[in-house]
Amino acid sequence: MKRVSLGSVFVGILALLYFVVPLIATAQFSFQVGSGQPFWAAYASILRSAQFWQSLRLSLGMALAAVAIGLIVVVPAAYWAYLRAPRLKPWIEFVSILPFVVPPIVLVLGLVRLYATGFGPLSSRVTLLMGAYGVVSLPYMFRSVDTGLRSMNVKGLTEAALGLGASWVRVMFRIVLPNIRQSLLGGAFLTFALIMGEYAISSMLGFNTFGVYMLLTGQTEAQGAAALSIIAFILVWIFVAIMQWVSRDALTTVGGSR
Repeated sequence: MKRVSLGSVFVGILALLYFVVPLIATAQFSFQVGSGQPFWAAYASILRSAQFWQSLRLSLGMALAAVAIGLIVVVPAAYWAYLRAPRLKPWIEFVSILPFVVPPIVLVLGLVRLYATGFGPLSSRVTLLMGAYGVVSLPYMFRSVDTGLRSMNVKGLTEAALGLGASWVRVMFRIVLPNIRQSLLGGAFLTFALIMGEYAISSMLGFNTFGVYMLLTGQTEAQGAAALSIIAFILVWIFVAIMQWVSRDALTTVGGSR
C-alpha cells in the first residue's frame, strides 16, 4: 500500500481550509440578523422573492444552453482534429483561448454590431446572450474534452469500430462519449459555475440573470447577499450532481453495459 507523505496531507488540509473557511464565514454572516427575527430570515426573504426565481430560471437555461453549445461544437471539432487533422489542433487550441483575452464588453459590442440587425432570429437579445455564453465557455469545454481525448486511443478505437461495421454516429455515441464522460462532466461543471455567477455580459445586454441579481442584492442587503452566495453554491452542486446522474444513465443506455 502506497504511503501518503506528510507534505501531501498538509497541502490537502491547506486547500480544504482555503475553500471551506470562507464558506463557513459567509454562512455565519448570513445568519446574523436583527433581534426578533429567526436566524433563517435572510434565506426566507431570498426564497420569497419573485426576482430570485426569475433570475435563477434564466441563468439555468443559459447554463444548459452553453453546455449544449459546447458539446455540439467542441466535441466533434476536437475529435476530428485528433483523428484526421492533427495539424489543425494548435489552431483550434488558439481559437479556444481567445475568450480569455477578449474583454466581455468587446465581445458583446461585436455581437450586437454584427447580429443586431438583419439576421432574423439571431438578432434577438436572448440569442445574443446564449451565443456570448457559448463563446466564453469554449475554453473550459475544449480543455476538458482535450484532456479526455488524450487519455484514449482515438485513432485505434475508431478504426477498430469502423472495421467492425460501425457507423460514425455509433462510434461517437458508443465509443467516444462514454470514454470522455468524466471530462465532459468537468467541463459542464466549470461552465455551469461560470454562467451562474456571470455579470458583465448579461448586464450589458440588459438581462437580470442570477449574477446581476446577486450584485443588486449585495448593494442593499448584506446578509441577503451572503445567503444568496450559499444558496448559489448549493444549487450549482445539486444541478451538477443531477447532470452527472442523467449523463451516466444516458451514456450507459447508449453505450451498452460497461
